[in-house]
Amino acid sequence: MKKKDLLSDFQDYLRNKNLAPNTVRTYSGSIRLFLNMYPDLSQKNLKKYRSVLISRYKPATVNQRIHAMNSYLRFLTETREEEFLFLKDYQLSSVKLQQKTFHDNTISNEDYALLKRRLKADGNDFWYFVVHFLAATGVRVSELTKIKVEHLSHGYLDLYSKGSKIRRIYLPDFLCKEALEWCSKKGQRTGFLFINRQGKPISSRGIHSQLKHYALRYGIDPNTVYPHSFRHRFAKNFLAKFNDIALLADLMGHGSIETTRIYLTCSSREQQKLLDKLITW
Repeated sequence: MKKKDLLSDFQDYLRNKNLAPNTVRTYSGSIRLFLNMYPDLSQKNLKKYRSVLISRYKPATVNQRIHAMNSYLRFLTETREEEFLFLKDYQLSSVKLQQKTFHDNTISNEDYALLKRRLKADGNDFWYFVVHFLAATGVRVSELTKIKVEHLSHGYLDLYSKGSKIRRIYLPDFLCKEALEWCSKKGQRTGFLFINRQGKPISSRGIHSQLKHYALRYGIDPNTVYPHSFRHRFAKNFLAKFNDIALLADLMGHGSIETTRIYLTCSSREQQKLLDKLITW
């Protein structure tokens, strides 16, 4: 099979796992880089590729590309086991990162409340609900755009991936009721909840840029206002009220609890407030 056909099948493999479009593009670019550099897929060339990455890129980028390659190797051994049996269970090792002990680019509860309040007061119901659904469900922005009016009556939506695996996204009852009232006022009974002027689901890029616009308008740090920031907010608030990281991993669609552990990290501001409260000696 030609390389471009394999890459196309790999992209379908990623989509079936409900990975965001941006992630699919990033992973595809990483694999194209390898395929352009080396004629054959072998352990020797994979090791060379890792060395080249380390010499050219920052550790975070290196690990991103290594993770993409490891996903590609899993795809090959899962779907074409006989042809790529020599790569079974083979994975490139990542490089060590200097971990920060804090995470500062997540919107605070105060700014989240301010953003909702100002959007509501200004009559920007569409963006009020975009923000509210992102933070109250923990969905990825690509999943947000799949929510329909019909899902509000059920309180959840199911996303299906390859192998009939289901990722169920729960929608809080209070938010569903509020959103149904909004839909009723504008005469919408069916269809996607978040659509653009052409009547199609709004793009991830459109959501990202508009959130930055409102952050600047309302005096909120724009570095903390982006779709994934509200996913972080959901996770941190969930753990603060119900400290079950395994359940959170399931709710967020993480394949490993290790992925979820990042949400245990406090911001530097939260660390400062905690220390101010604790240290009295």
